[in-house]
Amino acid sequence: MKVSILTVAFFILLAIFSDQVVELVPLKRGEIFSPPSSDHLLGTNDVGEDVLKELIIATKVSVVISLFSATLSAILGLFIGIFSGYYRSLTAKIFETFTEVFLVIPTLPLLIVFSFHLPPSIFNIILLIALFSWPSMARIVRARVFQLRNSGFVQSAILFGASDFRIILHHIIPNLSEIFFARFSMLVAYSLIVESSLSFIGLADPTNKSWGAMLHYALKRGAILNDAWWCFVPPGVCIALLAVSFLLLSFEFEKVRLTEKFSINK
Repeated sequence: MKVSILTVAFFILLAIFSDQVVELVPLKRGEIFSPPSSDHLLGTNDVGEDVLKELIIATKVSVVISLFSATLSAILGLFIGIFSGYYRSLTAKIFETFTEVFLVIPTLPLLIVFSFHLPPSIFNIILLIALFSWPSMARIVRARVFQLRNSGFVQSAILFGASDFRIILHHIIPNLSEIFFARFSMLVAYSLIVESSLSFIGLADPTNKSWGAMLHYALKRGAILNDAWWCFVPPGVCIALLAVSFLLLSFEFEKVRLTEKFSINK
């Protein structure tokens, strides 16, 4: 878990301070597809630009899109999950059905279609990913809230006249922390992979190059044909490292939740 936390922290800090870090990289151009050297640690791309500089700038775009998409999706799923799990009204049933329908929709093809017809921008990518990735959070939160609502301490609070808002705020939400962070970590990894996929097929904002866009241009402009592995291996490794790190964090949060559950049952 320590390695995962350090990896995530490294990429987030690099994204935050990317403008300062990139100034340390030499600005001079080199020969096209020049291999790694002392002047260009990760070589150059098809126009002679430093790949390391390009990678640092792309880190900010990929991390921002992944975190903001996951945050928006997690918050939306949390509210829908709490509402449909706690209340027994017709509206709650509609939200529950809406969630189940969204879960069976093939999201990636729809994302490709919407991305193709919408103007390419970071905001649109974040919004699209969030709108199609919230159901997994809503379903698991709904199941947990339904379980908590029937628990003894929540029923006691209801009998003592506590308001729904107080019960949700003081008894429901605090018991959702492990589930929320576990699913949030998985959503970040999912958002990163989806954004990289959309960028790889050329549906991202061309003015804000991400790791996926680096792979797109490496394939499109002949990096593979010229054996310029330094143009596509670094962004691919970054995508894999960050996605796997968030997935491992998700597994650790889930392990903590299961450990607490079994200890309580004993």
